[in-house]
Parts: sequence; C-alpha cells; structure tokens
Amino acid sequence: MEKVPMTAGGFVALEVELKQRQQVDRQRIIQAIAEARALGDLSENAEYHAAKEAQSLNEGRIMELESLIGRADIIDISKLGGDTIKFGATVKLIDDDTEEEKLYQIVGEPESDVKSGKVSIGSPIARALIGKKVGDSVHVNTPGGGKSYEVVSVAFR
Repeated sequence: MEKVPMTAGGFVALEVELKQRQQVDRQRIIQAIAEARALGDLSENAEYHAAKEAQSLNEGRIMELESLIGRADIIDISKLGGDTIKFGATVKLIDDDTEEEKLYQIVGEPESDVKSGKVSIGSPIARALIGKKVGDSVHVNTPGGGKSYEVVSVAFR
C-alpha cells in the first residue's frame, strides 16, 4: 500500500471528520431512513431514496478516510528546516506580472485547500517549487496558462 504524506494537522483533521461521520452523521442518516420507511410505499418515496443515497455517500467517505488514516505518513514539519523548498514548507512568492504576493504551504493531497493557501505536493505549483530557494524564479504551467513567480521566503512552521 502506498503511503500518503501529510502534516500532523492534516492527520488530525481526517480523524475528526471520520469521528463525525461515524458517530454523528451515520446515526442521523439511520434515523432519516427509519422515518422515511414509516411513510409507507418505498418505491415512490423520495425521502427514503435521498436518505439511502446519503448513507451510501457517507459510508464511502468513511471507507476512504479509514484508508487514508491507515496509510498516513505523518511528517513533523517542526523538525524540518533549511532554505530549500520541500514538503511542509510555507513559501512566499511574488507574481512577476502583477507583483501580487502569494503564500502557500506544501501539504499532502488529502489536506490541500487552495483557498486557505495549502497546495498539494502533487499540484503543478508545488512540483515547480520543490528544490527551489529564496531568490529563484519559478515558472508554473497551470490550466489557465503559464505564471512566473519569484521565491521571497521559505519557512517551516
């Protein structure tokens, strides 16, 4: 089985989601199914079919979370350092075209969230950044076209 790299914070978030889905969501869905069954004919019961679909989606996500947690390779970012960009690094970039500042942390796939500045290790920007240092220029091919950045700082926090 392939290990999945992630930060300690990402691992905790997965555990919290799993607990929520197993202990809260599962019980709520079971209750919704029971209530829908009480309404009678199941063949034309939209509430029943919706609850069964929600159950299927929830159980599928539970299995996915259990797999990710079981394959987690937790990397302690506080023990990392240096001036070269690698997994866990928080990188400040300046867009060469707009002079806009961007701040990204390179994290594992399950914990990535671009809106909060966490990019997956497998994303185009992370792949372009790995191995670079402060002062380096980086060209990233994105679905929206090429972008160029200058690395301003690298930190591990």
